[in-house]
Amino acid sequence: MESNFVDYVKICCRSGKGGRGSMHLRHVKYNPNGGPDGGDGGDGGSVFLRGNHNYWTLLHLKYQRHIFAQHGGNGGKDKCHGTKGKDEYIDVPCGTVVYNAENGKFVCDISYDGQVVCLLKGGRGGLGNFQFRSPTNQAPRYAQPGEPMQEMTVIMELKLLADVGLVGFPNAGKSTLLSSLSSARPKIANYPFTTLEPSLGIVGYHDKQSFVMADIPGIIEGASEGKGLGLRFLRHIERNSLLLFMVPGDTDDIKHEYEVLLGELRKFNPEMLDKHRVLAVTKCDLLDEELIEMLRETLPTDVQVVFISAVTGYGLEELKNVLWKELNSESNKLQTITAEDTLVHRDKDMGSFQLEMEAEGEDAILFVDEEEVEELDDFEYDEEQP
Repeated sequence: MESNFVDYVKICCRSGKGGRGSMHLRHVKYNPNGGPDGGDGGDGGSVFLRGNHNYWTLLHLKYQRHIFAQHGGNGGKDKCHGTKGKDEYIDVPCGTVVYNAENGKFVCDISYDGQVVCLLKGGRGGLGNFQFRSPTNQAPRYAQPGEPMQEMTVIMELKLLADVGLVGFPNAGKSTLLSSLSSARPKIANYPFTTLEPSLGIVGYHDKQSFVMADIPGIIEGASEGKGLGLRFLRHIERNSLLLFMVPGDTDDIKHEYEVLLGELRKFNPEMLDKHRVLAVTKCDLLDEELIEMLRETLPTDVQVVFISAVTGYGLEELKNVLWKELNSESNKLQTITAEDTLVHRDKDMGSFQLEMEAEGEDAILFVDEEEVEELDDFEYDEEQP
């Protein structure tokens, strides 16, 4: 059965080219020398990316290999302006990262609902000969062509946005915990790799507050090298504010299993170890209080440890309190990306410019990378028309 969760698509996008300006001289009865009246060409359509919280996967784009904006219309006589090409909006879920497929370069990041980023700008329409009239050139016989279209093949990767990400080996009890704390109903079974796609759940807290928890498919030793489900789902952990490591209480060496999980994350992306983390020892319904106290002395001291049982509910309230406290600690608050953070982000070889803003605390740093902007200096001549 085909999965409904799609987190990787490759699409060829193209903006519309600008319409050419008209080179026309007015000839009517009683006014044979009416002068230039060629209209301007219309601008080509642009391609935009738009964040939409109604989507949580890229499934709607899986079979859409080409997205082309409309070309601008040509200018006409009597100073008629060409029609503007229709823009194309690509709705994507929040957490989508876009790369240039040709060079792997980062293009943009869609992180909140309603965010709009111009991926490819449509070509500007050319000026008609009416715009070039002057006292010394009363009958210009040239007009501008429209600017060319822009084309780029992009790779879209979805990285789930969640407050808490569950990290553990297969059958560590991640899906059971998510189903116990939220209304999510992930598949639960007693064999490895039951979870084949991420699941999100909203965990309720006191005073009608809540946070989002993500169940990530199980990691095995060597996942950073492609073993098991490999790297496919490791990137979803990058966007989690807090990592909840889960190790079963009946494991032979809980500390070693926790260190193996840390090692896989370190190999994939060392920056992931900078996130706050909590260690949950699961399946404690199989242990008694005396054994729990003995295990507590052997566990790492650099991480907060909570003993839980998702089946009986043991320790779940304590776990929610710990997670909520960690999520709201000052050192764990993530910077929110606003519309002003990325004003324009265009590829360097597109003949445009790049303008970015990075927020750092209360300060902001503005980066401007100017590229050579080519002006339209090619004209269409008509020497035959008098």
